[in-house]
Amino acid sequence: MMKVGFGVTVLTRCLALGGIDGIGSYTRELMKRLEADPAVELFPISYGYSPSQFPIGSRAPTTFGRYAPLAAVSAVSGFPFLGTAQLKERVDLIHAPDHLIPNYGKVPVIASIMDAIPLSHPEWVSPKLRKMKNALWKRSAHWASHIITISEYSKQEISQHFGIEAQKISAIPLGVDERWFQPLEEEAMKVVLRRYNLPQYYFLVVGTLQPRKNVGRVIEAYRSLPQGIRNEVPLVIVGRAGWRCEDVVEMLTSSSSGNSLRWLKHLPDADLLAVLKGATALVFPSLYEGFGLPVVEAFAAGTPVITSNTTSLPEVAGDAAMLVNPLNVSDIAAAMQSMLEQPELAESFRNKGQERALAYSWDKTASMTLDVYKKTREAA
Repeated sequence: MMKVGFGVTVLTRCLALGGIDGIGSYTRELMKRLEADPAVELFPISYGYSPSQFPIGSRAPTTFGRYAPLAAVSAVSGFPFLGTAQLKERVDLIHAPDHLIPNYGKVPVIASIMDAIPLSHPEWVSPKLRKMKNALWKRSAHWASHIITISEYSKQEISQHFGIEAQKISAIPLGVDERWFQPLEEEAMKVVLRRYNLPQYYFLVVGTLQPRKNVGRVIEAYRSLPQGIRNEVPLVIVGRAGWRCEDVVEMLTSSSSGNSLRWLKHLPDADLLAVLKGATALVFPSLYEGFGLPVVEAFAAGTPVITSNTTSLPEVAGDAAMLVNPLNVSDIAAAMQSMLEQPELAESFRNKGQERALAYSWDKTASMTLDVYKKTREAA
């Protein structure tokens, strides 16, 4: 049996705050499946967070000091993380699924890195301590024996911006939660849509309001549609305000937007499922994605998708989505109008998307991850 130290810091923090982000979901879904595999024994590791209860597995996390000071001392001194000797004797390797990559000396470390955005596009992340954080992140990535990322595009980006050889990086796609495939009874759908005052047809945007999500251009594209369409088909935005989104918030809250722009902010999971399934199309022309999980979730839900022809999105979507230039407002608007006015086209993308979604499962993600564990252990 392979004994694996498994980082749960971000997941633990998410649980303490009452919500789970993308990295927390990735950690949770991997952990649930690896816990059930008889070939693996997991030892959860948390830096700076000591949960009173932990919902996955039978073993409570081993808690060390805060990650940043440990990593900074290790980066300067070259020594392994302090206070970890006992754990190193108990495990065969470490997996850091949450970007908090440790230095455990001779113990092999596998690091999951979703993308290279802070290094490739530093203008899209908060400037607070940005240079120091990026330098530490880049340094810590070189402590890893092997890197797991989530698309071939991200593999190329990480190799380029971190200076890591491509053969040390494995691209393992994310899975899609089974709940997105579940059919909803018509009456249950109607109840949710009535709750948010949504009509039969509407365009949907899902994601935190931040520059790379490109929501401003989606709004511009929508506003360029004929008035008759805007009178009947609203643009619905689901996502909390993030960093540098003041212009988008102004668009959404100004009196001139009328009832055609709807900002729902955060929705409970069950309501989001119904709102996604009921949408005319998911409009997701992001400027950069390491994977783009909302695209696959929409596929599984049976919703046609409009997404970008850049970064990882063509790789993930294949021919199952309508691809647009995310910088071209007219391109986005034309795609939205086509999805609305050409039902046969929309139905074609709906069917292709549902088939495409079947290729992405968490069981497959976990199986491929376990293969990386085995190869890394053998090479150590």
